[in-house]
Amino acid sequence: MTGTERRGRVQGKVVVVSGAGGGLGAAFVHALAAEGAHVVAADIDPAAAATTAESAGSDCAALQLDVREEISWRTLVAEVRRRHGRLDGLVNNAGIVIRGGITDMPLADFEGVLKVNLTGTFLGLQHCAPLMRESGGGSIVNVASTAGLTGVPSISGYTASKWGVRGLTRSAAVELAPWGIRVNSLAPGVVTTAMAARSATAVRNLTGRPGSVGEVAPLVVHLISDDSTYSTGADFVVDGGETATSRLPTPVD
Repeated sequence: MTGTERRGRVQGKVVVVSGAGGGLGAAFVHALAAEGAHVVAADIDPAAAATTAESAGSDCAALQLDVREEISWRTLVAEVRRRHGRLDGLVNNAGIVIRGGITDMPLADFEGVLKVNLTGTFLGLQHCAPLMRESGGGSIVNVASTAGLTGVPSISGYTASKWGVRGLTRSAAVELAPWGIRVNSLAPGVVTTAMAARSATAVRNLTGRPGSVGEVAPLVVHLISDDSTYSTGADFVVDGGETATSRLPTPVD
């Protein structure tokens, strides 16, 4: 290696990111690619996935993925195997939010959120873990939320799903440890994305502002990298102090 060459923290690793068409997912793809990973940007919208992959660099590829469907996961894993012969990391990021009170929300909306956010995460674990085992192990990051640490009104489906993601993360960490696979959850607070704008979640934290995708993505790189080999079955919270206290300081005039 010459003095001008630089190896990234995830150099050569093959990583799948779901929900990569925009927001946090796109930021994760860019951050991982910048640190040397071969990233598969997966999204239900193939055009959005392609845009992310093209902007992230030549080592990125786009694949269509409906996280709710087993056949879609099988197809994706088969294609990753064909192209790379291995899988080192998975970021289960795809998620949706639908607003509505418990007494008003149609059952189909509640179940629809669970299907994407929780069932989609389960299917990602189920179908990607075997190839990761064949590859000698790896790291999985399940994207939860501070809504999975507290109770948030008017988004009960989202809140329930993110609590579920945290529990699923722990079960998966225990089951997959013998395969050399680490599983952690990431719980962002309010971050400036299109989905956050649609959910209209108020910002209440110690910084007094929403976070940026650039403040969350480096933690995903850390968890996928070998810098975090002693971390598994844990929650990693990045929320500007939202969950640190129930008594926020009075704003200074």
